Amino acid sequence: MTLIKSISGIRGTIGGKTGNNLTPLDTVKFAAAYGTWLKNNSTKKNLKVAVGRDARISGKMIQELTMNTLTGLGIDVIDLGLSTTPTVEVAVPLENSDGGIILTASHNPKQWNALKLLNSKGEFLDGEAGALILEIAESENFDFAEVDDLGKITVIDDYIDRHIEEVLKLKLVDADKVSSAKFKVAVDAVNSTGGIAIPALLKRMGVEVIELYCEPNGHFPHNPEPLKEHLTDICELMKKEKADLGIVVDPDVDRLAFIDENGEMFGEEYTLVACSDYVLSKTPGNTVSNLSSSRALRDITEKHNGEYNASAVGEVNVVQLMKDSNAIIGGEGNGGIIYPEAHYGRDSLVGTALFLTYLAEKKETVSAIRASYPSYYMSKNKIQLTPDLDVDGVLKAVEKRHASEEISTVDGVKIDFTENWVHLRKSNTEPIIRIYTEAKSQQEADELAQKMISEIEQIIA
Repeated sequence: MTLIKSISGIRGTIGGKTGNNLTPLDTVKFAAAYGTWLKNNSTKKNLKVAVGRDARISGKMIQELTMNTLTGLGIDVIDLGLSTTPTVEVAVPLENSDGGIILTASHNPKQWNALKLLNSKGEFLDGEAGALILEIAESENFDFAEVDDLGKITVIDDYIDRHIEEVLKLKLVDADKVSSAKFKVAVDAVNSTGGIAIPALLKRMGVEVIELYCEPNGHFPHNPEPLKEHLTDICELMKKEKADLGIVVDPDVDRLAFIDENGEMFGEEYTLVACSDYVLSKTPGNTVSNLSSSRALRDITEKHNGEYNASAVGEVNVVQLMKDSNAIIGGEGNGGIIYPEAHYGRDSLVGTALFLTYLAEKKETVSAIRASYPSYYMSKNKIQLTPDLDVDGVLKAVEKRHASEEISTVDGVKIDFTENWVHLRKSNTEPIIRIYTEAKSQQEADELAQKMISEIEQIIA
């Protein structure tokens, strides 16, 4: 059982001992810390926070604890109920809220839950704010409201519909064109809130929907991370139903994976590539992804005469670099689409609508679109270290060995070779170095990873 406190929120398993798991007491303490931070950083008398959750079994309990803690601090709450991460992000500015909390552990299994924290723009908090909230939680220096000053809870239960309306208003989304294409689309929403949001969006766009695991009951029928090895059921369904496209989302609907008409994975890394290809073809500009994402986005961006930039890993870092470089689309290689015309957050509804419009316009199969992109293959490994080892020193030694290559030290060490790349990052929570490689064949990517592991072992020895 685990409790992980970080600058992006608090995440843990339900049950067990306080301080070691996400118990009711830990939930209250962290919600109180966030509410206290809001009050400390505002001159407003009446503050308001939007709160929504995915369909996890523990979600209702954690949401009630969170909302009642905030009202105990004198903060008003908008109860969005069953929601998605991007829906809460959209709701915060539309409701003129001072912040937002999403109760979801993203792709983690059902025994996990988490509090993810937003600012008044509906964007994830930066590192400085997150660190302050952790300090407040540790000190337990809370000042709760007196009885006449308690906050109130207002229920708004149609925000997924409102979110869909916002998506359909986007200039590059054409529901009529999609409807005319008469697509048949299968959806695997892992029995969470994507089962509400994605089919509803598709139906609004005139698509025939085949639902698989779309009942939002929190009982995940397979590992909820949308990776190939977890998605055999929808791949088989695609072939059986002769569907044009398969759509898979994680429990909080910020990661998006596609499956082609043959029941083959489009590749999570290529969700962002395809959506960017469409957006850049209509509105040329710059793109951003993180250092561990595929080189294919850079290739596509340069094809459209744009500039590609890579940020440190983490959504908040991607968003900041997108703002700094005026990027018109960006995201992460795990299927996270960030389209500023909508909002600065990963949004599977936006990604779905953009890709379907692109598909309708191209009049090609999903597999043909995938085949039009440069093919890269990734390998993800890690090397275990002893706790007393100087990890930074090891990374510095690797950097020195490859000084003649193109190197980034924004987040660990990334070495860009002519035909491939390797990215080395140390973990913040355990003594390991994560090793990401990408090349033009799986064998080459795996071999590069093994070569870097051997090199690190030599340095340590």
